[in-house]
Amino acid sequence: MRNKSKIINKAVLAVACTVAVCAVLLSFVDDGLNGAVADWFYNNFMNTYDMSYGEMEGYHTVTEPDWANLKNFVIVFFVISSAAIALMAVLISARSARKKEIATISYISEAMRVYLKQEDAGLELPKEYAEIESQLIQAKNREQEHLTLLEKESQQKNDLITYLAHDLKTPLASVIGYLSLLDEVRDMPVEQREKYAGVALDKAYRLEELIDEFFDITRFNLHSIELSMGRVDLYFLLQQLAEQFYPILSQQNKEVEIHSPEDTMVWADGDKLARAFNNILKNAIAYSYENTVIRIFVEIENRTVVVRFVNKGNPIPPHKLETIFEKFYRLDTSRSTNMGGAGLGLAIAKQIITAHRGEILASSNKESTVFTVVLPEALIQEEH
Repeated sequence: MRNKSKIINKAVLAVACTVAVCAVLLSFVDDGLNGAVADWFYNNFMNTYDMSYGEMEGYHTVTEPDWANLKNFVIVFFVISSAAIALMAVLISARSARKKEIATISYISEAMRVYLKQEDAGLELPKEYAEIESQLIQAKNREQEHLTLLEKESQQKNDLITYLAHDLKTPLASVIGYLSLLDEVRDMPVEQREKYAGVALDKAYRLEELIDEFFDITRFNLHSIELSMGRVDLYFLLQQLAEQFYPILSQQNKEVEIHSPEDTMVWADGDKLARAFNNILKNAIAYSYENTVIRIFVEIENRTVVVRFVNKGNPIPPHKLETIFEKFYRLDTSRSTNMGGAGLGLAIAKQIITAHRGEILASSNKESTVFTVVLPEALIQEEH
């Protein structure tokens, strides 16, 4: 209401000022034109005629306003003046609004710049921009969380490289030491020579694994996973993986049992899926007790395929289950029957499963540790 009263008062004042200004201007113009304006007004809006006083008294001249013409003129003048004032008001209002808009944009821009540049800066925008303020705060929080995560990953990566560089020295020293003995002692008994050669070979294999882990670290963030989809025999793929790990399994008296329907065809990238399952199975082997069986279960419901890797080993603490799939994260080496890896196996597996629009989960208790892979809409129905 107050705003409307102010607008009305301003309009009345503008009309009064306009009339006053017009009157003053007409006076000056009339003086400059030697009364031409007055003559024009007299000729157009005044009526002059002779009036008789009687036969003996004669006539006299009478001048009266022409109210009809004057009324029409006032109406036209009022309409034109009102239109001019309205147009002027619109122009002034638009200009004022534009200035206010520019000032507001400049203020918001500067506030945004300071807020996004300085970590401890606050943000307070006009009430009408509350939604923008909320979005900016959320965006900055997400950015800070992302930067924190990147810093954490970078630190984990640097620490892991340091650990691996240190771990490389152990098998390398063993390889050099045993090969030096074989080179220096030419008449070493055959059995002892074979033993030393076997140890050196095992350490060389371990050295190769560590070097591969270095390559995984450097390659992990260099490319995104691109899938080449096709028909994959899931049962055959799991059988191949189990056979691949036979040497390691036999050394630790472990076995792998596969419980899956045969000829289970899925739509996936065979190479990528094999790598994901390979990393999961490798982790299960590394962290399971000796003389135990690692079981792989494949269940099918509608077109969804669920693969579970179950092993018996020391339980994973609940708080570590939340971070086990993070990049460069690895569990304590005390849980493993072998030395820990680069902490990338499960992270790569998750990235591959996610690329297949699937999900990977982990659960653990005193009885067993289970890694579950869910591949939605993956099963290929065979035509009969």
